[in-house]
Amino acid sequence: MRVRKLTLAAMALAAGLSLTACQSDDGTDPSAAPSAASSASSSNGGSESAGGGPAASGQEGGNDTAGKTSDGTGGTGGTGEGGRTAACRTDELEITATDATVGGDTEGTVAVDLKNGGGRDCTLTGYAGVDLKTNAGSLSAKRTGAQAPQIVLADGDTVTFGITYPVNDTGGSGVRVTGLVVTPPNETKSVTLDWPGAATLPVTDGSGTPVRVGPMGSAGQGG
Repeated sequence: MRVRKLTLAAMALAAGLSLTACQSDDGTDPSAAPSAASSASSSNGGSESAGGGPAASGQEGGNDTAGKTSDGTGGTGGTGEGGRTAACRTDELEITATDATVGGDTEGTVAVDLKNGGGRDCTLTGYAGVDLKTNAGSLSAKRTGAQAPQIVLADGDTVTFGITYPVNDTGGSGVRVTGLVVTPPNETKSVTLDWPGAATLPVTDGSGTPVRVGPMGSAGQGG
């Protein structure tokens, strides 16, 4: 009986050792697999972040946008809507006035030059606004009614229009002219110049010859 008990005990011990060995082998493989999978996942995640397929694509899009002008005109600053040349602005024009009266004329003439200094071509269409400042108040010049063509003024070029006014030959003191206010066509900003013509205008009740302004390009003769 003692021998049988020892034999059974030995068999049970051997079976226990065999079971422990099997469990050890099974436990080692599963633990290694998750570690490898976790490492591969981390490696792939790092590659996507560094490579940045979407990020690179977005960067290319940004460069393409930066290569275009913000106004979509391709850098043609002098071109307005519909490809037309934009109007001249007051700040782009150098405006001067000179006496252009010719001996023997029955009226005095002042020539007003507008020089384009804006660095681009621009257009002037119609009549400028002209007001004479006098000691009796402001006097607005009347348009001659001559046709006013559209003028494309290249950068650095000059266009001239004329102002005609009645000469004071009455022997009286007349109305003293103190300044000339010019507003380019289609503009609201004016410039004030010294009046280069005769110092006075004749006093009139409105029935005399008015101060008149010609259109752009009227060559200083009031149209």
